Amino acid sequence: MATVTTLDGTEIYYKDWGEGRPVVLSHGWPLQADSWEAQMLFLASNGYRVVAHDRRGHGRSSQPWNGNDMNTYADDLAALISHLDLREVTLVGFSTGGGEVARYVGRHGTDRVAQIVLVSSVPPFMLKTDDNPGGVPAEVFDGLRAASLADRSQAYRDLADGPFFGANRPGQERSQGIRDSFWLQGMQTGARNAFECIAAFSATDFRPDLAAFDVPTLVIHGDDDQVVPIEVGGRRSAELVKGAELTVYEGAPHGITETHKDRLNADLLAFLATHPTSAPASA
Repeated sequence: MATVTTLDGTEIYYKDWGEGRPVVLSHGWPLQADSWEAQMLFLASNGYRVVAHDRRGHGRSSQPWNGNDMNTYADDLAALISHLDLREVTLVGFSTGGGEVARYVGRHGTDRVAQIVLVSSVPPFMLKTDDNPGGVPAEVFDGLRAASLADRSQAYRDLADGPFFGANRPGQERSQGIRDSFWLQGMQTGARNAFECIAAFSATDFRPDLAAFDVPTLVIHGDDDQVVPIEVGGRRSAELVKGAELTVYEGAPHGITETHKDRLNADLLAFLATHPTSAPASA
């Protein structure tokens, strides 16, 4: 397995497919790099080098007791990018991965970054507070933590069968395979790592990080996202990032990497092509 070892000894697993200008994908909670396989296969087949890692505590990476926070996630991402010496990178973050990407920019800048894409992402700030009155009440995340402690396996089943892919909406059937894959990936994540990641994605304020964005940014969000509501996530992020482009998927749920993968793949490819030095290698 391909891994990079961080300063605290954590081994981060990654996939590295294709050749060309690099695209680095950061996954959502409680998933792993496998959740990006549709995008990885498509982009690598269209002339890009595509890298996706398992966040610490997730998938095939180490399950350390500590470091389950956005600062460390961002530093792990920086270690991976430095290890592979990637430059002119397009960073793509889905859900929690969008927070990881934002905090990477806040802590490490954009010297190696050409473009950013936020997909169904948690920035700028999910939690409802006095200075973020439109956020999601803390009770929602407390409930998720309680469900995770009571029966983590069933909690993941409930997410996959319900709001994550929008299967709880009339007429929105999702395959058993998609739902089973979510559950399996979740159960491969360490219990403590997954539990602490709930606070990382919900209670981290990414507004200062978004202020540091200075490269072309695309924000993609479904307007029926029940996990990260578009008014909390996508629309607000697009407002805070200077020059950001917002693309709204009408009626789409949170998990658009699966439910709308063909449209997402096409949008990613079109955005990649806007970079002036992004002529892809031959597929």
